[in-house]
Amino acid sequence: MRNIVSLPTLLLVVLFSPLVLAQTSSAPEWLPCPRCQSRQERAASREKYDVDKKPFNARDLNGIWGNNGVELNIVVPPFTAKGKAMYDATRAEETAEGVAISNSKDGMLICDPLGYPRWFAYNYGFQFVVLPDRVLQFFELGHTWRDIWTDGRTLPDDPPAPRWLGYAVGRWEGDTFVVESNGYDDRSWIQEDRRDRRWGFPHTDQMRVVERYRRTSFGTLEAELTVIDPEVYTKPWTTKTVIQLSPGTELGEYMCVPSETEAYNADKLRPQVGVKE
Repeated sequence: MRNIVSLPTLLLVVLFSPLVLAQTSSAPEWLPCPRCQSRQERAASREKYDVDKKPFNARDLNGIWGNNGVELNIVVPPFTAKGKAMYDATRAEETAEGVAISNSKDGMLICDPLGYPRWFAYNYGFQFVVLPDRVLQFFELGHTWRDIWTDGRTLPDDPPAPRWLGYAVGRWEGDTFVVESNGYDDRSWIQEDRRDRRWGFPHTDQMRVVERYRRTSFGTLEAELTVIDPEVYTKPWTTKTVIQLSPGTELGEYMCVPSETEAYNADKLRPQVGVKE
C-alpha cells in the first residue's frame, strides 16, 4: 500500500523546511559602531528604541555606552615633588625651533596599551556585559576587555604583577555599582594633558581607582571616577559625568597597528614639525 500525502500537508512541509525558512525569515543585520553614527543618526536611534521612556532595571548595566570617551576633570590636584618630576619627564621632544613633536613620549603613539583609566577617558564606546561572577567592560578601541569581578574576592594587597588594566572588583551599594581597582602598570598615562598636548599625567604602581556607576534611566548612566595616588597627587582626582546609551549599535574593531602607526608618524607627523628621517 502506497503512502499518500495530502496537498495541504505537502505545502506545510515545504513552507517550513529549513531552506525556505532561511530564505524568508528576517535575519539580524550588522549594526554601525557607536562612533560611526552621525549626531542625527544617534538621535534617530534613541527615538526608535524609545530610550527616554522605556522601563529599566537600575541594576542592569548591559548595553553599549558612549561613543567618544570621557574627558577627565581638567582641574587636576597639585603634584607632589615626585609627581611634578614625573610629569616634567613626559614633556614631548621639540624641534630646534621649539615646536613640540605631538607628544613624542606618549606610549599610545607606538601602540602601547592605553591602560586604565585612560581607556575610560579615551574610547570609541564601551559595552557592559553582566555575567554571574563578573562584569565585562569591553572597549572598541583596542578591541579589548576588562574583568570586574563580582564573585566576592577582594583586591590583592600586594598585586603579583602590574597590569595595564589592573585588578578590579565590583559590588552593589543600593543602585550604585562600585568598582575598586589597583595593581596598574606605571608605564601608562592616566590621560594626555589636553591643556597643552606636550605632557601626560603619570601615575605609580600604587595608584588606586574607585568608580561609581548608577543607571538613572534606560538610556542614561551617571559615572564617577576617582584616581588616588598619593605619591603623585596631593589629593584624590575625581571626575563626574553622564554617559548615554548607544542603542542600535555594536562595537567594531579599532586596533592600533604598529606598522600603520609608524607609517603615519613618518609620513604625516614628523614632516609637519620639520623632523627628517
